[in-house]
Amino acid sequence: MKRDVRLATFLLWAVVISVSAATAWQVWSARKRTLAEIDTNNLNLAKALNTYAEGIFSQSAMLLLGVSERLETEGAGPQNLRRVQLLVGRQEQLLNQLDGLCIVDARGDWVMQSTANLLAVAGSAERAAYFVHHRDNPSREVFIGSPVRSPSAGAWVITVSRRMEDRSGKFAGVVVAALGIENFLRPFGAIDIGSSGAISLATTGGQLLVRYPYREQDVGRDFSRSPNFLRHYADTASGTASFRSTLDGMQRLYAFRKSDHYPVVTTVALGRDDALLAWRHQALLTLGVVAALLAAMAAGGRRLVVNIKRRISAEASLLAAREDLLKANRRLELLAAEDQLTGLANRRSFDEALTLECRRAAREGTAVSLLLFDLDYFKRFNDTYGHVAGDQCLKAVSAVLSNGVKRPGDLVARYGGEELAVILPNTDLQGARSVADLLLERIRALNIPHRASPHGRVTSTVGAASLQGARAQEGERQLVEAADLALYKAKESGRDRAMT
Repeated sequence: MKRDVRLATFLLWAVVISVSAATAWQVWSARKRTLAEIDTNNLNLAKALNTYAEGIFSQSAMLLLGVSERLETEGAGPQNLRRVQLLVGRQEQLLNQLDGLCIVDARGDWVMQSTANLLAVAGSAERAAYFVHHRDNPSREVFIGSPVRSPSAGAWVITVSRRMEDRSGKFAGVVVAALGIENFLRPFGAIDIGSSGAISLATTGGQLLVRYPYREQDVGRDFSRSPNFLRHYADTASGTASFRSTLDGMQRLYAFRKSDHYPVVTTVALGRDDALLAWRHQALLTLGVVAALLAAMAAGGRRLVVNIKRRISAEASLLAAREDLLKANRRLELLAAEDQLTGLANRRSFDEALTLECRRAAREGTAVSLLLFDLDYFKRFNDTYGHVAGDQCLKAVSAVLSNGVKRPGDLVARYGGEELAVILPNTDLQGARSVADLLLERIRALNIPHRASPHGRVTSTVGAASLQGARAQEGERQLVEAADLALYKAKESGRDRAMT
């Protein structure tokens, strides 16, 4: 029945663990799928915004190309500059992000500016990054420079510039288009990226150009040495990542895409907590349902186990009562077969055992021997020391005999009064005589004083007899008489000895 309890408990735990493991795996798999879907959506959005940024830079590049070619072929005369001014005005209607255009000559002096807001772009041209780049680099590709701020209007712009050359191919100046960051950010703000999301445009060198939500302190920030940039952005055209932002410390899920035509990278980031909010709600709902199911299952299983234990307890009580009854019966049987004083087998047990051993000897063709012990002058001992001492003496001698025979079939019994008997199955007469001598020596070794005996101590006389094979069949009486006769002869010979 205990096995039933263990089996029920094992099955209950197996179900609980299996359901818990399956639920955990399902929740974890759902989380992985959610993150994968978020990465895919973020990548798609990053590609779309990258296309948007490329379109703006491409329109700016086409404008710069047209202006630079016109100036290189027709010169920078007043009439030609007016035509350029008109061209820029028409282009501003097509390109909302365009705040204006300025032209800088080879010395760094501004030649034309479409609006007054560009004084910061033109006035310090000789020190501006775009001017130094085109002066020292013969490439005719557009250059996307760092954001600059107009001191008059306070607006931030991104500079997109192109090199101009004279007829001999020497550096002739720079044409610069200014893209307003505020107008650049307007489409970003129309996209739902959650309360902690962010969209940014940066150079591939690690300089931030535009970021939504807008924070002025982030404009132009250089994170080229940031571990996150070096690990995720440096050598990859596009990808996804998850890390804590160095700008605001927010943990986000990032997707980025580098432009195929310009040295810029577009990044879309969602706050991890916002992105996993729906998954978290679903996971909590699933875990709640499963927890309730497991609780109900555990309650039912516990009740089942308790009922099994109660049944086991009841059966154990019945078995214990049955065992107590059997023990009581065995004690009664033992009392019926045991001498109360010495603890040896009583006369009844002796008679039964002797009959069985004689039949076995006849059946198997072996020998069976009998030793009869009689304590010498035991009546005098009782008269001298009292019956209590006599009982103690009888117990001591009985213990010597019990300890002296070790084989399972040997039996020591109280034959009557001070007479003790030892049945020795499968033992011939010579072996019985050896056992008798050994036991006599151990009785002497007790050294129990007996001043009424000629020997001065308690001694015993032994008669030994043996029957062999078929002669033992129903020969128990003959065996007892032979041992008794030998005992009589030993007494006649002076006692304290064994005779056959």
